[in-house]
Amino acid sequence: MRFAGWPRVVALVALVFSLAILVTGTGPVPPPAVARASASPGELAPTDRHRRVVRVVAEVMDRQHYRQAKLDDRLSAQIFERYLEALDGNRSYLLASDVAEFERYRHELDDAIQSANLSPAFEMFVRLQQRNRERMAYALALLDTEPDFTLDEEFRFDRSEGPWAASAGELDEIWRLRVKNDAVSLILAGKTWPEASEVLKKRYERVLKRIDQVSADDVFETFMNAYSHVYDPHSSYLSPRNSEEYNIAMSLSYEGIGASLQLIDDYVTVMNVIPGGSAALSGLLKVNDRITAVGQGGAGPMVDVVGWRLDDVVQLIRGPVSTVVRLQVLPAGAVPGAAENVVEFTRNKITLESQAARKDIRRTRRDDHEVTIGVIDVPSFYQDYQARVAGDAEYRSTTRDVRRLIEEARSEGADALVLDLRNNGGGHLSEATSLTGLFIPQGPVVQLRETGGRIEVLDDPEPGVAWDGPLVVLVNRASASASEILAGAIQDYGRGVVVGQKTYGKGSVQSLYPLDRYSLGPRSGFGQLTVTIGKYYRVTGDSTQHRGVTPDIELPSPIDAEDVGESTRPSALPWDRIRPADFSPAAAAAGDVPLLDKVHALRVRDDPDFNALLSDIDAVNQIRSKDSVSLNLETRKAERAALEEARLARENSRRAGRGLPRLETIEELDAAELGDALLAEASEIAADLYLSSKPAGASLLARTLPATP
Repeated sequence: MRFAGWPRVVALVALVFSLAILVTGTGPVPPPAVARASASPGELAPTDRHRRVVRVVAEVMDRQHYRQAKLDDRLSAQIFERYLEALDGNRSYLLASDVAEFERYRHELDDAIQSANLSPAFEMFVRLQQRNRERMAYALALLDTEPDFTLDEEFRFDRSEGPWAASAGELDEIWRLRVKNDAVSLILAGKTWPEASEVLKKRYERVLKRIDQVSADDVFETFMNAYSHVYDPHSSYLSPRNSEEYNIAMSLSYEGIGASLQLIDDYVTVMNVIPGGSAALSGLLKVNDRITAVGQGGAGPMVDVVGWRLDDVVQLIRGPVSTVVRLQVLPAGAVPGAAENVVEFTRNKITLESQAARKDIRRTRRDDHEVTIGVIDVPSFYQDYQARVAGDAEYRSTTRDVRRLIEEARSEGADALVLDLRNNGGGHLSEATSLTGLFIPQGPVVQLRETGGRIEVLDDPEPGVAWDGPLVVLVNRASASASEILAGAIQDYGRGVVVGQKTYGKGSVQSLYPLDRYSLGPRSGFGQLTVTIGKYYRVTGDSTQHRGVTPDIELPSPIDAEDVGESTRPSALPWDRIRPADFSPAAAAAGDVPLLDKVHALRVRDDPDFNALLSDIDAVNQIRSKDSVSLNLETRKAERAALEEARLARENSRRAGRGLPRLETIEELDAAELGDALLAEASEIAADLYLSSKPAGASLLARTLPATP
């Protein structure tokens, strides 16, 4: 069983440590061999089990990874840089002298891994622990005196590209500004200085306590991921504890809000929103949002979680089905101290049913013609594999559901289809090929090249065509893997028009290796390793890796391609190409794309919803471009008020264009009124495509163009 999708659990690290785990129902108790225990200063040291595991990991990576990279001094330098980034990516704890001292390991980590000598990794981590204690002690001391919030000072929150601090005094100044910013953020949220200082005191004490609760397994996992991630971003080591979480995530049925999280610079950050969960269904939680507080029920007190261990935050978010949890969220791209939102979720059981494809019908007019558009939303490429293996003839799958929805849309008079793959991170490879087969008569869908160089061509397994009419495939930057296989095939066959944003660019294949199979005992707590073992290629021979699928007609997106996508990952496998497969494009091309693009551009020029979306994206990009914030309280209040006023003005401009009543405050806005400008425009393009397929359609389409000035 092959998967073509983002791993639902990604093991990355930051600050003290990080483990990415899905926010699901009650998790399993870790086996005694790997249970967490407090570690006093100086006690962290590798175990014999760690030394056995590192040998196994090195052997598997050497033999199985697609890159076939030699573990040498060059790779050692990359591991060194990646481990430093994992320990102190924002350069806020370690001193330049610490890093200079560690330099002796730059070209020795390859030898250390091969000889199972983990002392360098633990030595570096213990130094980080020491610096963490120093920083937290200094931060706590600062809380004895109220800062002067009238000074015109700036806090630079992104130091990832800056120099390491040359002295403890320089770090003190960095942290003085950081603590002051933390206080400003809380005061902007309505707290007084005494209240803010008390919150920060508890926050820093909590971090200080957790510094000495880091286990040897945490250190080992951090280092193993620094090692595996230099091969590519999707090869990861999971400790025994995280392996259990991964197995929950891959089970197709779990309880929670449906989001995978990661600790990044003290903030619990949303890495993925799982289709079918309450977070995805509500649309209130986005990738890269940061959770700053958690509350139970509709009125329980909000507990500040900045600086908490990730697994402790997860335990707060988890809970019984049908109960309520509230999250205080700092939106993605917002600077620290910006306005935060409180969102409420009802924990639910995320099942295959809730991840299933859905249908909607939209109608639009062209002169005296009404065009009916069937919209099919495909959140993931799913399959009830267990039911299929058990011989259940009615097992659920994406292809089966979409085939049924196509028939329903046809019975409702659909003239064209929109297949919505936005935010679809992939899933079963077999579903990607069979779903493509609903739209092409026959032929290859995707090629797969494995580590040894063998190429396998995967053909359309579906007999016949379920839909041969006009087709639009809507994608965005979060459409990945299996979504890219389908979109690329539709484009290569000329079977439809791909619209939206360039896709993620994940064209690699992973295999999961449970490492206990290499141990001597039945349960040795070795964990598991995800290894990239192949790459996907389009029937043209072009890889989807790194470059993704470029749409025929581009639409704007709030997702920043500079921050999200395979091309942003430093160790991503490169784009390349192989020989094309033997395939025959559609006899009639999908449509006159230049004409469709021109009609689209003229239509959206005066569309209030579309222009509001463009204005919102511009506003978000302006915020993203900042790397520092003012620490003058009145300046920050004025900046926040200006942002709210600008947002209200944009919304009222949109409402005026739609003939809707003006709002006095942004709080009056009902999110349901906003609609989905991108889906609406994709549907209009589908209507254009339908018209262009008719006799004299081009002239009819031309008559629908808005008048040019």
